[in-house]
Amino acid sequence: MGTFRSIVFSSVIAGFIVGLIVTVAQQFGTVPLILKAEVFEKAAETHQHEHDSAAAPQAAAAGHDHAGHSHADHDHGAAGWEPREGLERNAYTAVANVLTAIGFALLLAGFFAVRSGATGESISWHEGLLWGLAGFAVFTIAPGLGLPPELPGVPTAPLLSRQIWWLAAVLATAAGLALIVFRRTVPAAIAGVILLTLPHLIGAPELQHVETNVPSSLSHQFMVAVTLTSLVFWSLLGSLTSTIFARFDRNADRPA
Repeated sequence: MGTFRSIVFSSVIAGFIVGLIVTVAQQFGTVPLILKAEVFEKAAETHQHEHDSAAAPQAAAAGHDHAGHSHADHDHGAAGWEPREGLERNAYTAVANVLTAIGFALLLAGFFAVRSGATGESISWHEGLLWGLAGFAVFTIAPGLGLPPELPGVPTAPLLSRQIWWLAAVLATAAGLALIVFRRTVPAAIAGVILLTLPHLIGAPELQHVETNVPSSLSHQFMVAVTLTSLVFWSLLGSLTSTIFARFDRNADRPA
C-alpha cells in the first residue's frame, strides 16, 4: 500500500509541476506559431467560402442547387465549439498538459517501483532522467519521424490510419529499446533494431498531394518548437518523478 501511495503522490505532484511549466513554455514556443497558422487557415476558409458563394448561383442555374446547399450546410455544421482566445484557451491547455503529465508520470513511477523492488535501491534523479529521455524517444522522436506535428490548415492523412501507425511506432520502439537495454544479447539487439526500424520501413500514412497556404518555414519552426518542448517535458518529468518517488518510497519504508 505504501508503494502504491508513493506512485500516486509522486505522479500527481510531478505531473502538476511539469504540466504548468510546459504550459508556460508553450506560450513562448508553439502557441504563437499556432495562432499564425490559424490566420492562414481562416484566410483559406474565407476564400473558399467566397468561391462557393460565387459558384452557388451558377450551380442553381444548372440545376444543381441542392448540391450547393448541401456543401454550405456541411461547412456550417463542421465548425465545432472551441475555447475563446486568452484565459479560457490557456486554462484548457494547462489542464490538458497537467492531466497528460500525470498520466505519463504514473507510467514512469510504476516502472520505478518495479525497478526499485528488483534492485532494492532507490531510483536516482539521473536514472529518472534517462527514463524520461527514453519516453521522449518512444513518444516523440520515433512517431515524429513519420508523422511530424502539423499546424492548423495543413492537410493530413485520415485520422484513423495515422493513429494506428502512431501506436504501432510507439509500441515497436518501446519493445525494441527494452530488448536492447535489458536483454543485452546479440539476438535481442538484432530483434530490437528490427522493431525500431519496422514502422518506418512500412511507412506512415500520408497524402499524395498536399495543398496549403501555410508557409513551410512556419511548419518547420513548429516542428522544432514541439520537439524541444517535448524534450523539456520528458526530461523534467523523468527526473522530478524519480526524485519525488524516491523520497515518498523511503518514507513509506521507514518504521513508524
